[in-house]
Amino acid sequence: MTELAKAQLIELDADFKKEKPGGKKLSVQFNPETLKVTFANQLVQPQGGDQAAGNTGRQFVGAGTTKLGLTLWFDVTAMTENAVDDVRRLTQQVVFFMTPTPDKKDKKKMVPPAARFVWGSFLFDGIVEALEESLEFFSPDGKPLRAQVTLTLGQQKILVSQFKGDGKVPSSPGQTPMSQAKAGDSLQGMAAKNGQSDWKGIAAANGIEDPLRLSPGQLIDLDAGAGIATPALDLPSPTITPPALSIGF
Repeated sequence: MTELAKAQLIELDADFKKEKPGGKKLSVQFNPETLKVTFANQLVQPQGGDQAAGNTGRQFVGAGTTKLGLTLWFDVTAMTENAVDDVRRLTQQVVFFMTPTPDKKDKKKMVPPAARFVWGSFLFDGIVEALEESLEFFSPDGKPLRAQVTLTLGQQKILVSQFKGDGKVPSSPGQTPMSQAKAGDSLQGMAAKNGQSDWKGIAAANGIEDPLRLSPGQLIDLDAGAGIATPALDLPSPTITPPALSIGF
């Protein structure tokens, strides 16, 4: 069984190229339910153009921006190891990723750390622009035990997803696409439309007794059994009874 991938927040170097040596790395307690990616172009109204006629000319498009929105949940009552008494002890690790620090090039400037959100094959590099924390479920002494943290990360360019390979899913048992029979369909006709001629092999593989009378909505694997020789039915030889002789005296 494949191990469940946990989402992570990782501190990057200032160039957004690689993980910062000795930087912060946080695995979330619960994976988010949804990820919202927003793309936007920077439009600048050009000078000139006949506005009265509705012709404003071409608009200048800047570098654009990409934003990622997600929500994380933290619950100290669900911890089985190293449990803590206040959920803010967990969420402060997320707040770190938007806390400004002195810029290495200019100590007078404060900049937030570059961050990477990665979850399986999904990867987003940017800066945490906004964070909203909702504290819920308090203990009798007033300590919050559960928190909802909403994050917004941004990057000053349009980020294009990169994929490896052709992305095709190999066929495996239980994942074969099925064809649905319509009213009046015959197995021979469905096989012919699919480029198959061995309808007998398909019938045998799908357990179809009457290929001329398919039930509407019946699911059929038209690739199963195609090209496989089907044995001839071994039918018993008919018994011929001679007619009775009528002899008169």
